Amino acid sequence: MLYKKLSQVNSEEMDRLINRGGELADVRETVVSILEDVKHKGDEALRMYTRKFDGADVDILEVSSEDIDEAMRSVDPSLLRHLEFAAGNIRKFHQAQMPERIWFMELSPGIELGQKFTPLESVGAYVPGGRASYPSTALMTIIPAKVAGVKSVVMCTPPGADGRINPLTLAAARIAGADHVYKVGGVQAIGAMAYGTETVRGVSKIVGPGNVYVTAAKMQVRDKAEIDFPAGPSEVLIIADDSADARMAASDIIAQAEHDPNAVSVLVTTSAQLAEDVYKEVLEQAARTTRSEIVKSSLENAAILLAESLDACITFSNDFAPEHLEIMVFEPDSVLERIENAGSIFVGNYAPVPVGDYASGTNHVLPTAGYAKIYSGLNIAHFMKCASIQKISKQGLGTLKDAVISIAEKEGLTGHADSIRTRFSN
Repeated sequence: MLYKKLSQVNSEEMDRLINRGGELADVRETVVSILEDVKHKGDEALRMYTRKFDGADVDILEVSSEDIDEAMRSVDPSLLRHLEFAAGNIRKFHQAQMPERIWFMELSPGIELGQKFTPLESVGAYVPGGRASYPSTALMTIIPAKVAGVKSVVMCTPPGADGRINPLTLAAARIAGADHVYKVGGVQAIGAMAYGTETVRGVSKIVGPGNVYVTAAKMQVRDKAEIDFPAGPSEVLIIADDSADARMAASDIIAQAEHDPNAVSVLVTTSAQLAEDVYKEVLEQAARTTRSEIVKSSLENAAILLAESLDACITFSNDFAPEHLEIMVFEPDSVLERIENAGSIFVGNYAPVPVGDYASGTNHVLPTAGYAKIYSGLNIAHFMKCASIQKISKQGLGTLKDAVISIAEKEGLTGHADSIRTRFSN
């Protein structure tokens, strides 16, 4: 774990922090090969790669409604209630984002301009598996699509070695409203949703997080299916001053680190005492946490940085562009106003990242590796198309015709100009 003054971080260390995630190019050749197999061999390739990477022999790729019913019955009723509670909050938050389906403004007499929002026809939700089950990701990817009005939402997630999907993930898929669920993960799942196979339905857009292979695959299939954004290993940046609680800040670093050995956790603070206390707390908590091996590996990517001022903290944060940003300072709103690049922002000592991961209602599918500089986290807009509309009368066109004719002729497009003149020739 890097622990030093921000001003003393050398160029190599800073480059590692700011320009993380560059390994996409390293896996491109492997990813392209798998995608080509899926494109040309369909279900056969899906079964082959599921056997190779997941150690599972899967004959029937789609999970039946009866299997999902069985999964629902096997999950503890209290846990189902908690999933329903989280789903309700996620649904409410995304419903609040819904635009008017059609709206108009009057530009001038005879000219009405507007927009029409239409949901995508089909969406594929990728839900990771492997080290843990992620029912929360099923909720986060499927519910917004359904709120937006997407007709067909399919979910792909890798099976365990027994060829089955974790019952909790299936229960979440049912609660969220998935139309089809497939036992396939990794690059092959992205290829299946992009190209379609004998069993898996091709979709218009693919959303959801994944490892570097999944992220690279999403970037490769954009000629067939659009994607949300690159969403790789998780990360948190905490801005803190001496009002922050060291134990809380350390626990948030540990919570992030337990995701994945490649997860990134950074604290940047104006308080030398807090930095020292958090460093000690992180080491103590890492030693006793359940997923200690993953945490210890992840902490190799972590950093505790001491800054000279909150201005320096904010500048670093905007350069870092974190997936998750926690603001733990005495006057958080003044910091919040100056944040430009972040996937999701958590304000105050009692707003840790896990509340957004599970139950507050905000979406946890977010851009990582600095992509928050150019992408927004998953939201209703990802599941809709927007067409502009113009309603124009002859009176209205009369106020526009001189400008249109003049510009069109200057561009050498006389047919454009004539299409206007024709309407005033009588």
